[in-house]
Amino acid sequence: MGQSGVLARKSTQRRQKPKAAAAPQLSLFTTELGWFGVLGAGRKILSLAIGHATAGEVRQSIQHKSSELLDSLDFEESDWNPDLRRRLQQFTLGKSTSFSNWELDLSSRTAFQRRVISVVRRIKFGTTKTYGEIAADAGAPRAARAVGTVMASNQTPIVVPCHRVVAAGGRLGGFSAPNGVNLKLRMLELENIKLT
Repeated sequence: MGQSGVLARKSTQRRQKPKAAAAPQLSLFTTELGWFGVLGAGRKILSLAIGHATAGEVRQSIQHKSSELLDSLDFEESDWNPDLRRRLQQFTLGKSTSFSNWELDLSSRTAFQRRVISVVRRIKFGTTKTYGEIAADAGAPRAARAVGTVMASNQTPIVVPCHRVVAAGGRLGGFSAPNGVNLKLRMLELENIKLT
């Protein structure tokens, strides 16, 4: 097998869907920012949907996201992780809450994507970083646009606080959750972050 065949095989292996060790559980709950849903398996967060108008919208969003993550869309509804639920609800009240210790399933992510996610997870409550700063911190200073792509496909907003990643010059940048940049702006306001 040639070198290109080996690289193609490695790329395919890196992007395979993980098999959850425990049956996935979906926790649905209301917050000050609308309906949230957390999909978890074992101790890992698989997906998080935020800012929806109804529980049904959350279910649809989680099913869509999960089709990219799991071989099966079978999951039970439960209060999967009450501590995480409470912390997310506290965050929507504007309380400084850390999610840095929660374990994520990043097995379907590339090495670059994992580095970006690691950098973004370290952005503290009440602060922001630009796409360019994230790229530099992830070891790819010219990859600001690629950082934007990683943030647009973020499976776990708030836990990976992509709302704290902004464009250069104090501009808001994009946000792919319901209500788009309006929700991003509300989340930044909860943290008393004012963009210039």
